Amino acid sequence: MSGRARLALWAAAATLMTSCAMLPLVSPATWIFQAAFLLTVQTGVGALTRRVPLARPLTVATQALVTLMLLTLVFARQEALAGIVPGPEAFQHFSALLRAGADDIGRYSIPAPLSDGIRLMVVGGVLVIGLVVDTLAVTYRSAAPAGLPLLALYSVAAGLSNGGAAGLWFLLAAAGYLMLLLSEGRDRLSQWGRVFGGAARTPGPESASGVVARVRFGRRIGAVAVLAALFVPFALPGIDGGLLDGAGRGIGNGTGGGGTIAAVNPLVSLRDSLNVDEDRTVMTYRTDTADTQNLYLRIVSLDDFDGTAWKPAQRHIVDVPKTFPAPIGLDGQVKRATIRTRIAAADWYAQDWLPMPYPVSTVDISGNWRYEPVGRTLVGDHGQNTRGVRYEVTSLMVEPTAQQLANAPEASPAMRREYTKVPRSLPAVVSKTARKVTAGSANHYEQAVKLQDYFAVSGDFRYNTQVQAGSGSAAIANFLKEKEGFCVHFSFAMASMARTLGIPARVAVGFTAGTPQADGSMAVGLRDAHAWPELYFEGVGWTRFEPTPSRGSVPSYTQTNTPGEIESAAPKPTFSTSAAPSAEASASESCSSRLRKLAACPDQSAAAALGPEEDDWPWTMILVVTLAGLLIPGLLLSPMLWRTRVRAVRLGGHGRTEADVAAYTLGAWSEVTDTAWDYGIGPTESQTPRKAAERIVRLGELDPETEAAVHRLAAAVEQVLYAPRPRPVAGLANDARRVGESFRTSASRPARLRALFLPRSAVRVIWMASASWTALGTRLSARRQALLHRPSRQNG
Repeated sequence: MSGRARLALWAAAATLMTSCAMLPLVSPATWIFQAAFLLTVQTGVGALTRRVPLARPLTVATQALVTLMLLTLVFARQEALAGIVPGPEAFQHFSALLRAGADDIGRYSIPAPLSDGIRLMVVGGVLVIGLVVDTLAVTYRSAAPAGLPLLALYSVAAGLSNGGAAGLWFLLAAAGYLMLLLSEGRDRLSQWGRVFGGAARTPGPESASGVVARVRFGRRIGAVAVLAALFVPFALPGIDGGLLDGAGRGIGNGTGGGGTIAAVNPLVSLRDSLNVDEDRTVMTYRTDTADTQNLYLRIVSLDDFDGTAWKPAQRHIVDVPKTFPAPIGLDGQVKRATIRTRIAAADWYAQDWLPMPYPVSTVDISGNWRYEPVGRTLVGDHGQNTRGVRYEVTSLMVEPTAQQLANAPEASPAMRREYTKVPRSLPAVVSKTARKVTAGSANHYEQAVKLQDYFAVSGDFRYNTQVQAGSGSAAIANFLKEKEGFCVHFSFAMASMARTLGIPARVAVGFTAGTPQADGSMAVGLRDAHAWPELYFEGVGWTRFEPTPSRGSVPSYTQTNTPGEIESAAPKPTFSTSAAPSAEASASESCSSRLRKLAACPDQSAAAALGPEEDDWPWTMILVVTLAGLLIPGLLLSPMLWRTRVRAVRLGGHGRTEADVAAYTLGAWSEVTDTAWDYGIGPTESQTPRKAAERIVRLGELDPETEAAVHRLAAAVEQVLYAPRPRPVAGLANDARRVGESFRTSASRPARLRALFLPRSAVRVIWMASASWTALGTRLSARRQALLHRPSRQNG
C-alpha cells in the first residue's frame, strides 16, 4: 500500500472514530454502519482520482459530487433521476428532511429516535467532515489542520451528550487523529531517503529501520499525550452550574418556577412547581363524575429503573386509535365506571405529553399526536404540545376490591421480568427495609398496603419540598435514613421497594385532581404537580397507590381490612361512583414482544433521576472504570515501561552485520550513559567517549570487571566514530548489562526504586517531543511559504 493510500485510510478511520462520539445521541445506533460504508466509498473515490491523477480542486469536486449522489440514493431516490442524479425535487426533499430533523432534535431528548431527518443530519454530517479531513490530510498533504473539523465534530457531540462514556469517545477521537498525524509523518520520513540520527557520523546508508523506529517512538509520545489529556482534567477543579447544568437539560418549556413537569429531571421540576410563589393554573376541566378526588391527570409513566434514574422505557408509537384497547391485565370481574372529561390547557403551558385520566378509552383532540400503547399516553409529534389545546377524554374509573387485589394471581413471567428488574447498584438497605416493613404479609396486596402505610403514616416520614435529594443510587437509601422528602422521593422509594419484593411497579407523573371552582369546574395548578407509584395486579391491571403524606387521596381499596386482618391506618376519605359499571367485558390487552423490543419512541426526554447523575448506564460505568483501572496505572508506570522498552531495543539481537554495527554500538553506549544518569551521574556531551567512561567509573565506584566493560564499550564507540570501516565487536550488550547490574548492586534501595520507577533519562521523551514539535512547525512554515510564493513564480 502506498503512503498516500495509507494516509487516506487513516483519514477515514479518524473521521469514523470521532463520529463514535455521536453514538449516545441517537437510538438505535445502526446509522454508524451506513455512515461507515458511505465514507469508505467517498474515500475510495478520492484515492482513485488522485491516482489518475486529477488536479486537487477536481479531486475534491469529484468526491463532493459522488457524496451528493450517494446521499440522494439513500435518502431521496424517489425524487431523483434514475434514483441517483439529484434534481430540484431531490433538493426540496433534502430541505424537508433537514427541517424535520431540526424539529426532532429540538423536541426529543437524548437518545433521540433515528428518524429520517436525524439520520440525514448525522450521516450527512459525517460525510461532510470526512470530505474535509480527506481534502486537508490527503489531497493537500496537511494532516495537522485536519484536526479542526474533527474537533468540531467531537465538540458538538460531547456538548450534547450527557452520558458516562465521554472519556471513551475522547480516547477514540484522539487516537484516530494521532494515527493520522503519525501516518503523515511516516509518509514524509519515507520520502527523505537517508535519515540522519544518532549514527550520523558513520559512513554508509542507514537502514529503513530508522524510519520505523521514529514512527514507533512517535506513537509512544502520542499515547503519553493522549493519556495526559484524558486524566489531567480529573485533577483540576470542577465547574458546576450554568446554563448546561444537569437541572436545566431536556424537553420542557417551563420557565422560572417550573412551568411544566416534563423536564428531564422531575425531582427538580416537581420541586420547583410545588415551591412557586404564585400557583398558576395549568389547566381546567369538567367531568361527569362526582368522585373528582381520585381523578388524577396522568402524563407519563416511568418504568425503566437503572438504580440512578427512573425514566420512560423506549417504546414504539403509533397513530392515535379511535378506541383504545382494553387496559392490560383488567378482566371483566372488576367493577369499573366510564367517565367523560373535557380539559382545557392554559395558553402558557407547553407539555409534550397529554395529561389524561388513566386508563383512557378514547381521546377527541386535534393536532399532531401519537399513541404509545404500553403506557397508554399521547405524545406530541412534529413540535405539537399542550399549549392552549382543548380535548375530551373518555376513561375508566376502575374500582377493585381489597379481596380481588389480595387474590390476584402472580403476574406473567414477561411482566415480572420487565417490571421487577432492579439493578445491582441499588443499595441493600432498600430491599432489607422492604422485607422488614412487610414481614408477615400473606400476598403482594398486603405488602403494597404496608409499604403505603409505612410512608404515609407509621414510618414518621415528613413531607418537605425544600429537601435536597442527594445523588445517584444512594439517594433512596439517604431518603429512607433522613425520612424527609416530597412526592418524587416517596413514589420512587415505594416503587423500588415493591420491585425488590417481586411486585411489578412503575412511577407515574402528572397532577392531582385540583381545586373545585364556583362554576363546577376543576382548576389544576402548578402546586398540584405530583408523582405516585403504580403497582400491577393480574386481573386488575396497573393500580394507583398513594404513599405521600398529606398529598392526593388514598385509594379506597387500600383502606379496608385485608384478608389477613390488617387495618390500614391511612386516612379514609369517601369514595363514590356516579355511573353504572360498563356492560362490556374487556379482555386483557396483549403487548407483543416485538413492540417491547422496539426503541423508536420519541418521548425520551424524561430521565427522572434521583439527582444529577443521569444516564449512568451500568455497562458504561463498568467500561469506564475498567479503562481507568488499566490506563491510570499505565500512565504512572509509563517512565519505567518506556525505559524497559528502550533498553530492550538497544540491547537486542541486531548488530550482527557491518550495515548496522554503528546503531548497535551507539545503542549499547547510550544504554550505559542513561543507566549512569538514572543513578545520578548526568551525561556530558562535551567529553570524548574515553573521558566519559573514566568519569562514569570514578563517580560510580565500579569494580574492576565493570570498569573493563565500560572501557570496551568506549573503545567500540571511538572505532565507530573514527575508523574508516568499523567492525562488529562481540559482547557489547553483555557489557552494558554488566554495568547496569553493578549500579543496581551498589546503590541504596531508594536510589534503585528511583532508577526503576522514575528514571532520570526518561526526560529524553520530552526533549524528543519538543524537537518533533519544532520540526513540525518548521515544515508547516516552509510549506506555507512555498504555497504563498507559488502563484508569483507561475505568474513570472
